[in-house]
Amino acid sequence: MQPFYELSDTERDELGTVLARVEEKPYGDYPAFSRGVAALVERGEVPEFFTKVTGEIRAERESGVSDAHVLRNCPMDPEIPVLNHDDPLADKYAKKKTFVGEALLELFAQLTGTPLLAYDTRFNGDFFTDVVAINRYSGKQTGFSDGELVFHNDRTAHPVRADFISLVGMRSPDGDYIYTGFVEGRSLLAHLTAEEQEILRKPYFITPFDVFSRDNNSSLTVSEAHAIVERSHSIRYLDTHTTVAPDSPPEAKDALIALKNALVRAEKKRHRILTGDLFSFANQDGLHSRDKVEVNDPARARSRWLLKTYAFRDEAAADRHADKWIDGVRGRVGD
Repeated sequence: MQPFYELSDTERDELGTVLARVEEKPYGDYPAFSRGVAALVERGEVPEFFTKVTGEIRAERESGVSDAHVLRNCPMDPEIPVLNHDDPLADKYAKKKTFVGEALLELFAQLTGTPLLAYDTRFNGDFFTDVVAINRYSGKQTGFSDGELVFHNDRTAHPVRADFISLVGMRSPDGDYIYTGFVEGRSLLAHLTAEEQEILRKPYFITPFDVFSRDNNSSLTVSEAHAIVERSHSIRYLDTHTTVAPDSPPEAKDALIALKNALVRAEKKRHRILTGDLFSFANQDGLHSRDKVEVNDPARARSRWLLKTYAFRDEAAADRHADKWIDGVRGRVGD
């Protein structure tokens, strides 16, 4: 994918200086950190170009022009620590002393009107998490493995799912080519008949919980029966895992096969997230993947680190889950 906007070095440094002014910490007291970023907006300190660009992204999302956008050459923390792969979260807490990347993601969420979402049982309820290889998940189908990922939504099996995902490239090793694939829900539906779509809109399907979710909550096994197609073009699907629920009619299996065929045929976007890239895309109105196109040094490739946020579509979407907030923290839900 071509970047939607590439910051000049001057713009990058100007925005980075503003973001570094936030004194609150994102880990431990997210609401205070969020207010600290909001204060930048209220005081008029955010550079005009960034307000304009995020407004254009919001407009493209709302009009259906695009559900995936890249900003290039974004400001980064002055020091990017190397995280170990046994417990990268504890290592990040110990080593990462500045929070420009977190402030960038929070500001992006606020200006696009997409409030952040976090899960209480994952990463201590943090709103800013890491896509990084963890040794115990090597070879498994989870974002914390060092392998490829099939097309999916994040947290497909869960009742509360992000509408948008944003990723900032903290470290993208040169010489190794790992891409994030994205296919829009509209493109998938274009390859399905009206009859197939009608079946896919019925609760005839189930999805097992991912290994990371099960490790954090042993009561999680498999989702409730759910539809695959929701709203106008939302897709709830984890390829090779979502299957037909028991007692579903035979046409459900036929529709699932049709969806798999559509996924092969549909137009796809692919982006290699470089250091300093912010890649934001729809989680429910599309599917995404991880493709290891060319890895020349597996050990070096494992150092890839993306800082990640989940977000609701808008304030109203967040408010619909207000009864699920944990400890009164808006946006933090349980499993």
